[in-house]
Amino acid sequence: MNSRQRRGVILLILSVLCALGAFAGVLSVIHDVNSKVGPEVAAYRVRSEVKPYTALETDQFEKVEMPRRWLSGNAVTDLRQIRGKIAVTTLRTGSLLQTDMIVDQPALQPGQQEVAIMVDAATGVAGKITPGSRVNVYATFEGRKEGDPDQSKIIVTNARVLDVGQITALDPDRDKDQRAAEAVPITFALSTIDAQRITYAESFAQRVRLALVAPGSETSVPDKDRTYELATDK
Repeated sequence: MNSRQRRGVILLILSVLCALGAFAGVLSVIHDVNSKVGPEVAAYRVRSEVKPYTALETDQFEKVEMPRRWLSGNAVTDLRQIRGKIAVTTLRTGSLLQTDMIVDQPALQPGQQEVAIMVDAATGVAGKITPGSRVNVYATFEGRKEGDPDQSKIIVTNARVLDVGQITALDPDRDKDQRAAEAVPITFALSTIDAQRITYAESFAQRVRLALVAPGSETSVPDKDRTYELATDK
């Protein structure tokens, strides 16, 4: 091997070593970036300002992806954490939601009482009503005497759900007129008069249904619209 060939071999070896060095440098940079950024996780940002003591809903927040190491240990990474919670302070638009911004919703307000009734699992709950939900309670009644029309009545508006129990199979021998095969115990926070209305409906109505109220919706219903009869429907 002459001197020119030896120089060629040496240059080739040096080129390979430089390439390996550059590759190692790239790997080092990637490793350094990964160590500084790390894997991304879900976090939640406030869409629009939320007032203190307001019940929290999932549509008040938007999901964002952020490096885990950039999030504080109390950042909310799963919206199931807001169930049954209220804002403890004003939540500003664009703020990242953290657990120290929210607290458990008080079970009862002054003047309220806790009342539980059994509701038809098929027609009353449908899997969409959870603790913290607001519902209107409908009940259907037979006419008081022969010839009187059957009626549907809104018994209670804007009732706050405290708890939804497990589906329970009803005993068909307990009540021969009971048409529901399964029921769910629903616990409400109600005023005294609303507690009387809802327990009356559970005892004497043919059916009791719950209608989920959308967050921010108008929940009051005029007295003239609380009772429905088919014969008067125009």
